[in-house]
Amino acid sequence: MTRTAMRIAMNGVTGRMGYHQHLVGSLLAIRESGGVDIGDGRVLWPEPLLVGRRAHALRAIAERHGLDPVADVSTDLDAVLADPAVDIYFDAQVTSAREESVGQAIAAGKHVYTEKPTASGLAGALELARLADAAGIRHGVVQDKLFLPGLRKLKRLVDGGFFGRILSVRGEFGYWVFEGDWQPAQRPSWNYRAADGGGIVTDMFPHWEYVLHELFGPVRTVQAHVTTHIPRRWDESGDPYEATADDAAYGVFELAGGVVAQINSSWAVRPHRAELVEFQVDGTEGSAVAGLHRCRVQHRSATPRPVWNPDAPAAEDLRAGWQEVPDNEDFVGGFRAQWEAFLRHVALDEPWHRDLLAGARGVQLAELGLASSAQGRRLDVPELTL
Repeated sequence: MTRTAMRIAMNGVTGRMGYHQHLVGSLLAIRESGGVDIGDGRVLWPEPLLVGRRAHALRAIAERHGLDPVADVSTDLDAVLADPAVDIYFDAQVTSAREESVGQAIAAGKHVYTEKPTASGLAGALELARLADAAGIRHGVVQDKLFLPGLRKLKRLVDGGFFGRILSVRGEFGYWVFEGDWQPAQRPSWNYRAADGGGIVTDMFPHWEYVLHELFGPVRTVQAHVTTHIPRRWDESGDPYEATADDAAYGVFELAGGVVAQINSSWAVRPHRAELVEFQVDGTEGSAVAGLHRCRVQHRSATPRPVWNPDAPAAEDLRAGWQEVPDNEDFVGGFRAQWEAFLRHVALDEPWHRDLLAGARGVQLAELGLASSAQGRRLDVPELTL
């Protein structure tokens, strides 16, 4: 095999997402499997360069995974971006630091792949998209949910016409994030501070935008109720702090074509469902329930005929009549699958639309969701253009 090396500066790998999903679960996993096969005996070979502020933490990660703790580590972003050997800049920093760093990378002529949200506000997100297009670089935004088995099966059902006319989408996402006093929190404390870019709307509405947009149609209106259910939490040092960012959001979205979507997002819920996120899609010909991995369906021909009688116990198991959708293909992790697609896009110019403009749509929906809650009304979602 002939290797085409792709040097990737990874900023933010000391964080949970950057380390587990992007470095270990994606780029290092690609290397372990021999690279991205592009045919004719050629593979794309990612070469991570770990970037951040804490040199000792970066060196420890490099040593743990067989990278060079000197050549593959840097605390000088300016020097990294000035290095002609660096092909791609990846950003998984805290939201408040992302816009400036991504802008630097664009100015340096690097291809850009970044976590979302791409900026703290819509104006900044659109400006990054404009700058990237003007620079002629390739750019992408993480939309990992679309590459997971459950939603890929759901997309297969949509494309195959299983639902007939789609009527509605219901989503439930979330889990209980410990306050941090008697058990450590599963999420970093900055997630609950508005000044640091925290909040579940900023985090999750960009996800819901691309899931709804790609599977069912563009979002045309949003009405949301946003709240902070747990106002006091404890940080990584065990010190109490005021949670200034929202930890729950209840949204209703009208999509092009009239589909209505309702999605609840909460870090203050104890889920009683098969997976931490599930979407139920109902159509005239059938329904489906999809999580991150599983997808089950019920066709109209197999739909039971319930009769409402609150005075008698349920006579049938309403879940028993649902059929599992088979895999029918081999799936890899969603983050890794999108990384492979982006590397192919950079190297081979394969089609790609999950770019910084798509990322700006996610920022727009989050911004409008917060505004909708503050104003107590439904808001239109204008179509974005550069």
